[in-house]
Amino acid sequence: MSGACTQGVDTGFVTLGAAKVAILGVVQGITELMPISSTAHMRLVPALLGWQDPGSAFSATMQLAALSAVVCYFWRDIRAIAGGSLAAVASRDWGSTEFRLAVGIVLGTVPIVIAGLFLAPLLNTCDSPLRTLPVIGIACLVMGVLLAIAEIACRHRRRTEDMRLSDALIVGVAQVGALIPGVSRSGSTLTAALFRDFAREEAARFSFLLGLPAIALAGLHEVVTLVHAHLALEGWLILLVGVVVGSLSSFAALWGLMRILERYSTWPFIIYRILLGVAVLWVSFAA
Repeated sequence: MSGACTQGVDTGFVTLGAAKVAILGVVQGITELMPISSTAHMRLVPALLGWQDPGSAFSATMQLAALSAVVCYFWRDIRAIAGGSLAAVASRDWGSTEFRLAVGIVLGTVPIVIAGLFLAPLLNTCDSPLRTLPVIGIACLVMGVLLAIAEIACRHRRRTEDMRLSDALIVGVAQVGALIPGVSRSGSTLTAALFRDFAREEAARFSFLLGLPAIALAGLHEVVTLVHAHLALEGWLILLVGVVVGSLSSFAALWGLMRILERYSTWPFIIYRILLGVAVLWVSFAA
């Protein structure tokens, strides 16, 4: 179904109501942090159920749900990096592991901030051409193939503590791909980290830590956009339902993802992504 607009901003979620948004919040929360593209699911699930497309504003604001889950799960890492960086600055220990990680996170955030500012009008507009099912389906297939290559060709030995600034920049550039619906932020950064020979669970850890500023900025930027669009109170309450439900499901999904990567591989996600891409393309051509 076509999107709904509030002063040019895609706000289809408002017409869905709290109950449907809660269901989509679960779907969004589970798929947001797994490398399987939440946007693809936000287009496919409503399409299959005959519901209104919740819109790009919903997907972007739900980044705040993902943010809360990542901060809670990696709180010890975040606290160690922040405290260690401050101590390193005080002692001028520029080779500190925590300081290097902090600098790497900042450096890796720059590409997506620049790209996001340039592409924001295209991404947030009603009926954005980037949110079409063919684009999402192709993105799912391409990322599934790239993740498969990374799984097969790379050694999976390095740890986050071994991160070099070149690693952060490469993963940061890969994160720009997440602006294209269907690519998946966690999918693009996880794949890039695997290509840099990080162990699977360490690649995910590095991916989420590096993505914290981008996730926070994306969610807060969308909140500001909705404020400027004068979203009604009803819309804010419906959105809040999605964020709360999404936070809980995001944490559960993150916990499950880390357990899978610690014990197995990314092949379940590779197979799922390829099948999802085929399904999305089938729906787009059958519509």
